[in-house]
Amino acid sequence: MKILSDQAAEWREHGVVYLPGALDAATVAAARDLFDWSRAHPTASACRFYESEDGTFYQDLCHPEAALAYRELLCDSVIADLVAGLWQAPDVWFLYEQIFLKEGRAMRRTPWHQDSPYLALDGEQMAVMWLSFDAVAREHSLEFVRGSHRGPLYDGSAFDAADDTRPIYAQGLPRLPDIEATRADWDIVSFAVEPGDVVVFHPQILHGGAATTGARRRTLSLRFFGDDAVYATRPAPAPAPLVAGLHERLVAGQPFRHPAFPKLRPAPAGFEDIPAVPGHQRSLRAQMQSA
Repeated sequence: MKILSDQAAEWREHGVVYLPGALDAATVAAARDLFDWSRAHPTASACRFYESEDGTFYQDLCHPEAALAYRELLCDSVIADLVAGLWQAPDVWFLYEQIFLKEGRAMRRTPWHQDSPYLALDGEQMAVMWLSFDAVAREHSLEFVRGSHRGPLYDGSAFDAADDTRPIYAQGLPRLPDIEATRADWDIVSFAVEPGDVVVFHPQILHGGAATTGARRRTLSLRFFGDDAVYATRPAPAPAPLVAGLHERLVAGQPFRHPAFPKLRPAPAGFEDIPAVPGHQRSLRAQMQSA
């Protein structure tokens, strides 16, 4: 699939774009195998949110060996080319992977949030590619507030079951608005997806996952950055990416480069420099709970 000019324009304006049928069956199968690899190799950040008798919400991210395990998918498929096409820029680096599993009779929605407050980088050329391995109806899919990637940047959600807007920093950034209580005031969009469809969004866009009822939803998110990405500071050291020494190595405004994040386009490079086990910080969940 080749990115069209109107799709690139939609990406720039809305901060999210739906690409139906972007991945062929072989690429979907390879990505699903890697989802299973991540399930079989949990990190310290693997956790279950909102555990109940009615459903499970499992997530994990930033495995220290994921770039190597995912190398063939990242380098040899169309995935990085789609990202470069949306940016209309040639350079693409891999940041990290994240997996999600929702299943059971009922699973509450994922709180509205932006990803950027959790991340130690900023830039126009940043993207999250969301792949579902199960068909998802629009009303149970990921939802977005179009155009919200342009700001403001809010504090992160602590994923507190009693308060979706409880902040992780509680200083320096405005608290998240209660979007779910005022849905009519926001330009909300979501997409029904089938395996092979791709949703790509900027990490600063406001988004949240709708509740599920009796269906399993397995999703893989792949995160990328481009040439304009810079190291960014937050009110406290940003929880992600989970690479030890990152905050000591980089300075605010400096180009975001580190051996843990290999370049995928225009030519794959840097995989040979990835440390075999780059030490992780504390898990993302532990950092959020202590904030």
